[in-house]
Amino acid sequence: MTDAPAARITLHPHSRRVRVVIDGTLLADTTRAIELRERGYPPRQYLPHDDVRMDLLTPSETVTHCPFKGDASYFSFGEHKDVAWCYRQPVEGMETLAGKLAFYGDEVE
Repeated sequence: MTDAPAARITLHPHSRRVRVVIDGTLLADTTRAIELRERGYPPRQYLPHDDVRMDLLTPSETVTHCPFKGDASYFSFGEHKDVAWCYRQPVEGMETLAGKLAFYGDEVE
């Protein structure tokens, strides 16, 4: 039996500014992040597309599936493959993630 998303995942507004810098390039800067906490994983901040330099990211062919969030599409920056992802059509209960990107923690300040 699979846990419902709400049993595994919590979403709430992130209280601080979030910046993403890779190779000295500012890719995102927001005070409107949503923090996702999922059992067994580090917290992730999901940033509104409007606060991300989408013009610097290239869509990747990588797609993964999470039964609790949906299908994730990935983005690369220069030589950095799959540095960010988004759930374009998240599963029921995770709709807050639509229109937001997450980056791997090494790049997030």
